[in-house]
Amino acid sequence: MSRQRFSKEPFEASIDDLSHDGRGVARRDGKAVFVRGALPGERVIAQPTARHRHFDEATATQVLDVSPDRVEPLCAHFGQCSGCVLQHLAAEKQIEAKQRVLIENLERIGRVAPQRILPPLAAEPWGYRRKGRLSVRHVEKKGRTLVGFREHDPRFVADLRRCETVVPAIGTRIEALAAMIDTLDGKRDIPQIEFIVGDARPGDARHAQGVTALVFRHVQPLSERDRGVLVDFAKAHGLAIYLQPGGVDSVHALWPEAGVALEFALPEHDLRLAFQPLDFIQVNAGMNAKMIALALDLLDPKPDQRILDLFCGLGNFTLPIARRIAEVVGVEGDAGLVARARDNAQRNGIANARFFAADLASSLAYEPWIGEPFDALLLDPPRSGAEALLPQLPLKKIDRIVYVSCHPGSLARDAGFLVRERGYKLRAAGVMDMFPHTAHVESIALFER
Repeated sequence: MSRQRFSKEPFEASIDDLSHDGRGVARRDGKAVFVRGALPGERVIAQPTARHRHFDEATATQVLDVSPDRVEPLCAHFGQCSGCVLQHLAAEKQIEAKQRVLIENLERIGRVAPQRILPPLAAEPWGYRRKGRLSVRHVEKKGRTLVGFREHDPRFVADLRRCETVVPAIGTRIEALAAMIDTLDGKRDIPQIEFIVGDARPGDARHAQGVTALVFRHVQPLSERDRGVLVDFAKAHGLAIYLQPGGVDSVHALWPEAGVALEFALPEHDLRLAFQPLDFIQVNAGMNAKMIALALDLLDPKPDQRILDLFCGLGNFTLPIARRIAEVVGVEGDAGLVARARDNAQRNGIANARFFAADLASSLAYEPWIGEPFDALLLDPPRSGAEALLPQLPLKKIDRIVYVSCHPGSLARDAGFLVRERGYKLRAAGVMDMFPHTAHVESIALFER
């Protein structure tokens, strides 16, 4: 149904529920309405924004009856920026809502229910995001450059001054970053900036607070003057600057010229993992440490066991597992990550971890590791889950599976397969607040025969 020619007259709405994307749910003339900025139990004045066949959309312009769970958002840009949609909801209620999303997905999509719901994991709710992508846009009408995440309307870049969820090394410098870009000749040629933060290295006084790297994507060559401005900014703020004129392989250091050593520490396992500026790492360091501890607890590894870690990345789970067992095999689709996982094993003195590169969404019939015996399996797939992978795995001898998920829908689908098609029991499941103040649901599940 067309979104045009529908009434934009504000209306009063009673909010009954919270949607999976953090909007309040009301009903109007029997039709669901998703109301941004509203919470369950509230009565609001809602401004219609879009009409669809099966639901409508609106924004709360006034809260008439306030939920006791409503809090004052810390960020001045809340409501404009789409980076966080739950800052107005108390932290403990955010995690409860995410847990409901997980359980509802398991029941509705997978038609399974966990025998035990794990206590939710939470860590520092502010200044936690150590990796991300900022959009950049020079807006002629405003006469300046904007740097930030997207607005709720993704066509626009939010006009940020700072971000409370990004690590302070970046979050407090967004306004300065935008002002610097605005002085560049090529300010219209920079569509995005990737940021990533590594832990401080022992004995490195220059980077006592960690190493922060920015990767500037540019679609036209930058002038020598612009390169000089970027270098001056990097020196003034203690940053490393990389340029990306093309694909991932085009990334190269601008300042320092030799680049910087990026790594994060897992001190509980006596590990330091090196990575490159565009590599995938878990964005929340505190939650990552808790997640690894929980995954190991659920795996319950024994010294004589062999464990398979699929979608292993840099070895985030693989190398801590290696500290506990006879041998671990890690498999990842990105050959660059596999190379760095091998290097990380070597630099940490680990000889009982083997790594393979393989497309885990295609046929695995000829992979050298597929026929090897394993006692347990750890999965940490992308949002799409492991639908193509699971039917190919020799699961008959694997008694325990720990599944780490960044999308409850794909986890629920795969849980249904493991329970009904492969004879596992869903022993436990729970949520981990990897992205506080967002509607993103990270979860973990334990399957046993």
